[in-house]
Formats: sequence, C-alpha cells, structure tokens
Amino acid sequence: MTRAPANLLAVRSLLLEHLNRDPNRARDEDLEPNEVGIVGDANHRGGYHCGSNRVVTNDYSVVESSRDRNGLTLDAAALDVGLFRVSSDGRDHNLFTFSAWCVAQCVANAPDTRDIREIIYSPDGTVVRRWDRLGRRSTGDRSHLWHTHFSFFRDSIKANRDQRPLFRRYLSAIGLVKLEEENDMTPEEHNWLETVHRNLTVLDGRNPVGQIYTRMAMGEDHIDPKFVVGHPTLRTLGAQLTAMQTALKSLGNRDVADEQAIITGVLAGLTPQEIAAAIPPTVADQVVTELSRRLAA
Repeated sequence: MTRAPANLLAVRSLLLEHLNRDPNRARDEDLEPNEVGIVGDANHRGGYHCGSNRVVTNDYSVVESSRDRNGLTLDAAALDVGLFRVSSDGRDHNLFTFSAWCVAQCVANAPDTRDIREIIYSPDGTVVRRWDRLGRRSTGDRSHLWHTHFSFFRDSIKANRDQRPLFRRYLSAIGLVKLEEENDMTPEEHNWLETVHRNLTVLDGRNPVGQIYTRMAMGEDHIDPKFVVGHPTLRTLGAQLTAMQTALKSLGNRDVADEQAIITGVLAGLTPQEIAAAIPPTVADQVVTELSRRLAA
C-alpha cells in the first residue's frame, strides 16, 4: 500500500498551519486540508504519487533518474497544493505567485530545492507549465490550472530528508513566519559541521583523550598547569628536526675536504720506489721532465 512519507506530511502540516487561516471553517481563500495531497487515490497508477506497489512499466517516476530507481519504496514522492489567497505585509499572495516563486528558486538551484524533480503549475490560471530538473517535459494537464504538483526525487524521500526549508522560506518571504536565522546550508553540510565539531571537541585538552594528546604533542596539560613533561614531545621533536635540517644545510654549503693535506699525508707514507711504481708510464716522463726543470732552476 502506497504510504505518505513523514517528510512530506511535515511539509503539508507547515503549509496548512500558515495558509489555512481559519481551520474551523472552509473558506475559498484558505488552503484546506483536502487541497494538499500526497498519495494518489485508489485508481491512480504510475507517477510520483504512487509507491512501488502502484508504479507501471517504464514509469517515468522511476526509470528516468538513478535517484528515483535507487529510492523507490512504498512511499509516494509528490505533493499537490491547491488554491489559496492570503494578504501579508500589504501584498496579496496566491497559488500562482507561490508556484512562480518556487520555480524561480529551482531555476536558481537554491540548496533547498535540489531534491525537487519537477513542478507542474500555472503562473496565471490560464496556461499550464512544467519545470523539470531533467529537462524532459515542459507542460502538464489542465488540472494544474487549479493545483500545483511537486515531485521529489525518491531517494530524498527514502532518506527522510527534511523538505520544509524551501516552503518555510516562502512563508518568510511573504511575511507569515519569521526565520530564527538565515541559513543556506543543506542538511548534509550541517551534519558535516557537527562531525567536525565533535572530533575537535575530542582533542580538547580538558577531556581525557585531549589531555593525552596535548601532553604527547605539546608537553602541556590544560588541567594541571604544574605538569612538567618528562619525555620528548611532538613539539620538541619537531624543533630538533628543524635544527638538524639547518645544520645539515650549513654543512652542505661548506667544503670540508682539504685535498692538499690529504695528498701530502698519502705521499708521506710511501717510499720513493712505491711512488714511482704508482705513476703510469705515460705520466712518468712528464714527471721526470718537470723535476729536471725544477732542479735546473
């Protein structure tokens, strides 16, 4: 049986809370509960209003995107919003301006729209248009003159990702709600920052794990100011390596070999016969000539 998922029920509740201005009676200008639908009726087959038990062969809501194929469950992945009119901050707002605002956010690829596959809507109540993230279709049937259809990629429904931020921003933009703070981060970015914060907190020198780290790495104890390190730390080892690198670089720039002293030392340990035997014949004549020249001088 196709189900209405929790994250779309939350969107439905949010819209009804602020756009059904008089929940105690039905009014044309209000968004009534029966005008916000998620699951198709019993005869509905195929499309995002259906879960896995009602999709059809080559259903576009499954086969055109891996996000839909991988996310298919019994949950529906669509939301219909009906006609309403509301005045706020001296301006009138209705289904058509709401739909146009949502489409503009999708076109701009706002972070809180990236789970929306398509919006089928009317900008004025006379023509039907379709914004499709995959660029497959551009229109829809005439029922969308009086209701707007939102399709969500099925993997976002399967993951129970919060879909309220876009609609909360709309309600804020028209002055019906006040956001506590501007926040353009996605839920994934929030989770990433939370993980970073948690890991950094572990290294805080005021907790046991962090205390061990700061003692080993820096030779400090953020709890006991009298602590004196009795072993090399990463800080001292780093300083020693830097000093060694500097010394080696200095030695590399110096000529530490005294070639003349080495030659004199070697010759001093040899007899004249050994020196003569070590000289190649081709060089021996040159040595004799040079020695004769020096003696004659």
